[in-house]
Amino acid sequence: MHTHSFADYVHCIERDDWSGVGELMLASANKLATIGCAFLICPDNTIHRALPDIEARSRLPWLHIAEVVAAEAVERGFGRLGLTGTRWLVESEVYPGRLTPRRIEFVRPTVAERGEINRIIMDELVGGRMEPESIDYIQSVIGRMKDQGCDAVVLGCTELPLIISAANSPLPPLDSTRLLARAALRQAAQPRIRIGPRTERNGFDELES
Repeated sequence: MHTHSFADYVHCIERDDWSGVGELMLASANKLATIGCAFLICPDNTIHRALPDIEARSRLPWLHIAEVVAAEAVERGFGRLGLTGTRWLVESEVYPGRLTPRRIEFVRPTVAERGEINRIIMDELVGGRMEPESIDYIQSVIGRMKDQGCDAVVLGCTELPLIISAANSPLPPLDSTRLLARAALRQAAQPRIRIGPRTERNGFDELES
């Protein structure tokens, strides 16, 4: 596991410097490749926005968080998802790019909702604060998405499951971080098959370490 300071990422994100975000991700990827990792995951939804810019230069393949969520939605028969997360995520194509090819519709929060959910995440949840009124607010947003025909909601932020779960959500929640972790375990548990000087593991072709 490797990460740069959260502050380094936020500094780039707040300046809309997705190239800078990508370079931080790539630096971690290269370090992990050097120490023998087989594939990569990133539990942060928002910075997946920079992944397309650096994937081709990555020495290892990435398991995409939105791909995992989209596959779960298909498996469970969901056809219209509400998206929640930071404003940088819900305004991006991170999820639409993986949902649309599967013919899964989606609903983004309104502009006002994006701002308030972003504030709750960045100003409260990141610091460990879980305010009852903030829980009520996010529940109300999910309730509106339900009224718009959504049959599940994507919790597209590591912190949102701290306050939203199956027990209090108006819609079945898709916890992106938990789903990614489970998918990574499944990938890691697959056997390595030798094919000459290279190996195939977890569905990825990789150099033998």
